[in-house]
Amino acid sequence: MSSICSFTSSISSISPFTSPRKSLNYNKYTPIIHSSLQGTVAEPKASSVAEPLLLNAVRGEDVERPPVWLMRQAGRNWFTSYAHLTNTDHAILLDEIFIPFTCKSYQIICEKHPSFRERSENVDLVVEISLQPWKVFRPDGVILFSDILTPLSGMNIPFDIVKGKGPVIFNPLRTADDVDQVREFVPEESVPYVGEALTILRKEVENKAAVLGFVGAPFTLASYVVEGGSSKHFTKIKRLAFSQPKVLHALLQKFATSMAKYIQYQADSGAQTVQIFDSWATELSPVDFEEFSLPYLKQIVDTVKQSHPNLPLILYASGSGGLLERLALTGVDVVSLDWSVDMAEGRKRLGPDVAVQGNVDPGVLFGSKEFITNRINDVVKKAGKGKHILNLGHGIVVGTPEENVAHFFEVAKGIRY
Repeated sequence: MSSICSFTSSISSISPFTSPRKSLNYNKYTPIIHSSLQGTVAEPKASSVAEPLLLNAVRGEDVERPPVWLMRQAGRNWFTSYAHLTNTDHAILLDEIFIPFTCKSYQIICEKHPSFRERSENVDLVVEISLQPWKVFRPDGVILFSDILTPLSGMNIPFDIVKGKGPVIFNPLRTADDVDQVREFVPEESVPYVGEALTILRKEVENKAAVLGFVGAPFTLASYVVEGGSSKHFTKIKRLAFSQPKVLHALLQKFATSMAKYIQYQADSGAQTVQIFDSWATELSPVDFEEFSLPYLKQIVDTVKQSHPNLPLILYASGSGGLLERLALTGVDVVSLDWSVDMAEGRKRLGPDVAVQGNVDPGVLFGSKEFITNRINDVVKKAGKGKHILNLGHGIVVGTPEENVAHFFEVAKGIRY
């Protein structure tokens, strides 16, 4: 089997106006899915054909199958050398930020534009990279190519994403004076390319799929800027939390206010749903999550819902099995589960009003096609009918066989409730 990174060299010349894939034979992968959780999912409503499938599913409307898209490995690190890094050494390698499946085409772009920030801050490149998987697989969600740290420069927090090392915060924030220097984020001024790219993506994708934006959660962003980058043990952010909580709360408040504005800006620019990544929240104990993460997530959701009440918000935090009930308290529309949580149990714990996303183990894509099919069907059955977005429980792993990714989409799109 060939690696996903060598995938589809033949598609690099495909026109965005032509169909990149032949019609798939879904019939052999069309199981009738029966919910194993009667009474745990709200009764579906009649769907609106004008809206993308993903939005209809999240809102509890009647859909014929769960929508599907996949979280990918961090775009900022895909083109680095992995030989000297482990997940512990540089946990951001398993971050959820977008990377296209067609990574041979992506690597060509990397060779021409070696700086990740250049690729993620140039409208034309952002649009081109964001559309690469759409042209190949036609997922039900097309996510913006960007990074959760993109707003930092506009908040007076200089940073870069260095090849072979990852994110580097040049002046880590450790004191009250440091936090005082942080500016409130004004996305229209600091990241106009994000808005422009989202507007173009909406026009390109039309309503054939939902365009997704995303932001980092306050605690996760604070972790980066206090630690100075990625971290093994998060000692610096915890030292600040437990010895100078007022300083950390001041920083978290600035991020909460700024990220609420950023979500509103993305929605106004074309994003039809926005995912919030709280990658490092699960480094907190439940009691500390309730103090340093939950209130700020809830504040973001409340603020956005006041101005954009119909914008679905998704929350993802890897390894969050111990925090599921607390994640639901944020008020988000969708909680994205990683694979460490059984989907049926996650449904029960979250209740009928919260949609779920996930949660196939990315490692399953190294199995046989029959194995992949069985695991997809298991997740969909346990999720029940409606209010489910089929996805992995984390980003795709480097080296995933290309044909297994294609098989994942083929099976997923062939499912019928």
